Amino acid sequence: MFADSLILLWLQLAAAGALIVGAATFLARSADVIADKTGMGRSFVGVVMLATATSLPELGTGVSAIALVGESDLAAGDAFGSNLFNLFVIGILDIYWRKGPLLTFASYTSALVGALGGLLIAMGAIAMIIHDLTISVANWRVSPVSLLMLAGFAVAIFLIHQSERSRAPSPEDAPAPSYGDKSLARAFAVYAVSAAAVVGAAIWLAYSADRVASEMGWAASFMGTQFLALSTSLPELAASFAALRLGAPDLAIANLLGSNIFNMGVVLFLDDLAFAEGVIWNAIGDIHLLTAVVGIVMTGIAVAAMLTPNNKTRSRSPYSVEAAALVVLYIAASLLVFYLS
Repeated sequence: MFADSLILLWLQLAAAGALIVGAATFLARSADVIADKTGMGRSFVGVVMLATATSLPELGTGVSAIALVGESDLAAGDAFGSNLFNLFVIGILDIYWRKGPLLTFASYTSALVGALGGLLIAMGAIAMIIHDLTISVANWRVSPVSLLMLAGFAVAIFLIHQSERSRAPSPEDAPAPSYGDKSLARAFAVYAVSAAAVVGAAIWLAYSADRVASEMGWAASFMGTQFLALSTSLPELAASFAALRLGAPDLAIANLLGSNIFNMGVVLFLDDLAFAEGVIWNAIGDIHLLTAVVGIVMTGIAVAAMLTPNNKTRSRSPYSVEAAALVVLYIAASLLVFYLS
């Protein structure tokens, strides 16, 4: 009976994940059409529309984990773990791309997205440290640091928009495909339906993942940081691979790094708001500080790679040291979280 129940739960997780992956493919194409038709640029659309939509599972899962099953560690682990997984995906995409180090194809705007994401992750780490040292605001409805992170998200979107508006086309930019026969209204409709499918699947995923964690005896922090974070990051993974198939590496990178901005500025703020017992930062484990620090280091590596000149030596190699470092750091962090949880 136990085995049958567990198999059913795993099948539910697989079905929810498959729905998310399918919807993400439509999201990527509709976002690229919108970027082309509106002239807003792939980096900006990648952050504002694609990253927001592909991050909706983290939002739906985090709020559901708190409101439905009371697991604050699951919600926090999902957000911080998704940051690591998104950076890990950049390393995987680098192997898949094979046209040179992927990060050298990123624009200055994407580097700015990464830097702003790293700053918001650092604010999350600071929130954990501050609330670990004091309980003076433990009974507040929302942490003041969470409010600052939400404000930081808004400022980041403004700066990204300004950067994209002022950016001159680069010879290294991948040529945009022709979408002359595509309708902008249809692209927005596909985007909205796909995003709604992602949110519904995310809520289903949160409930099933908590049941699996309970049945398997896994700690909520590990479940959130590893398994659930991987599951809810499937849209970023699928959408980024779809963007590369469209010949849009900048869209893929902006989607992944922009998702980290959304995770920190919006998802954790709403998680804090949904946590009815005070401030969420006082209720989560110290293990999330580890994932935050690793996320900052991995972000720094990615940003440095994007700002490094694409010289002849780098361009001859199909892979990059930075991408390998992202993969190794993710694996190391995963093992540490498992053994320390």
